[in-house]
Parts: sequence; structure tokens; C-alpha cells
Amino acid sequence: MIYRENSSRYIAIKYSVRGRDLGSTVEQAMREVKHKVKLPMGYRLDWAGEYESQKRANARLAVIVPVTVLLIFLILYSEFKSFKWSALILVTVALAPIGGLFALWVTGTHFSVSSGVGFLALFGVAVETGVIMIEYINQLRARGHPIADAAVEGAVLRLRPIMMTMLVATLGLLPAAMSHGIGSDSQRPFAIVIVGGLSATLLLSIFVLPMLYAWMAGNRDHLPAREEEFDEREE
Repeated sequence: MIYRENSSRYIAIKYSVRGRDLGSTVEQAMREVKHKVKLPMGYRLDWAGEYESQKRANARLAVIVPVTVLLIFLILYSEFKSFKWSALILVTVALAPIGGLFALWVTGTHFSVSSGVGFLALFGVAVETGVIMIEYINQLRARGHPIADAAVEGAVLRLRPIMMTMLVATLGLLPAAMSHGIGSDSQRPFAIVIVGGLSATLLLSIFVLPMLYAWMAGNRDHLPAREEEFDEREE
């Protein structure tokens, strides 16, 4: 069919993508068409549809992600009054996507805008667990615990609340991550990233974060004021 738009005629040629990610498939098609198809004078090709929407969304994410990381750092700095602890939490945030990328690779799911939004949500959970861990370790040090002992005890005592946080989000999104019905293409990548990323974030929070804390900590660190009523069994 020949359509009309903006006083011009055009023909829409549509195709779907299976077994590959949309971006690389369309870019390969663009190269093939440019190399093999010679258009008559007055004709042009416009690549639109989901590919155009994805390009716009990727351009937005390229701006949103750095702004989000900067805002997270400013909020962390206002909380801890320390560049060191803020940077340490951002290190765990940078490592958190490893689990999401691994989950996408295992399930054969291509990166999309939905999975990109999932990584942003994963950043928030990683920050939350990092704040819980570092704040508790700092409180233990304020009570006189050595650095190594405070890091180990903080990891042990914070395991249960961190695991509860992870399990609630993981179990809630697991049905969406395993779905293959109509409409699952938009929600499944998001859920896969969260489920896989939270598993890695749990290991990072319990093992890697205390280890990095003990390595970076020093006697001149900014610690919270000692609280006489502080309860080590607090969750």
C-alpha cells in the first residue's frame, strides 16, 4: 500500500527480528541495503519503528545514568560526610550489574531499554545495601571495635536484613523473569536483570564490601557519635 504523510507518498516495509538483538540487526540491514540497493532520484529510506524508539531511549539513558550516579554520590556524601565511604559504595554499585549481565547472557536475552531500566533499579538496591553495611560497621567502630573485627561482625549481623531485602524483590519478580507469554518481551528483561543482579549484590555486600572496607579504613575516618543505647542485635 502507498501511504501519504506531509504531502509525500511512502511505502512501509515491515519485518520482525528473532534470535538477535534489534539494534545490530537493523544496523546490518542498513549496511546491506546501502551497499546493494541503488535508489532512483527523489527516493530515500527512513529506518523507523522500534529501532528509532530504541535509539531515542538509548540517548536518554546516556544522559540519565551519569546524572543518576552523580545524584547518588551527592546523597551518600551528605549522609556519611566522607568521600571515602561514598566512593566505596559507588564501587559496589559499579560491580552490581555483573549479575544482571550474567543473567542476560545465560537466558540468551539481548540488552534493551527495559533491561537498562532494570540496571537503574539495581543501582538503587545496591546503594541501599551498601549504606546499611557501612553505617553498621561504622557504628561498631565508634563503640571501640577494631577495623577487621567490625567488618567481619558487620557482615555477619547484617546478613539477615540484606538477605530479606533481596528475597522480597527476587521472589516478587521471578514470575516475570520466567514468563514467555504475550507482552513478556517488555517486562522479562527488566525482571531478569533484577533477579540476577540481586544475587550478585548479596555476595558483594557480604564478602566484597567488608573486605574493601577493611582495606580502605584508617584511624582518621569520620565515624558517627557513640550511642550508649546502640544494640548490636538490631536488624
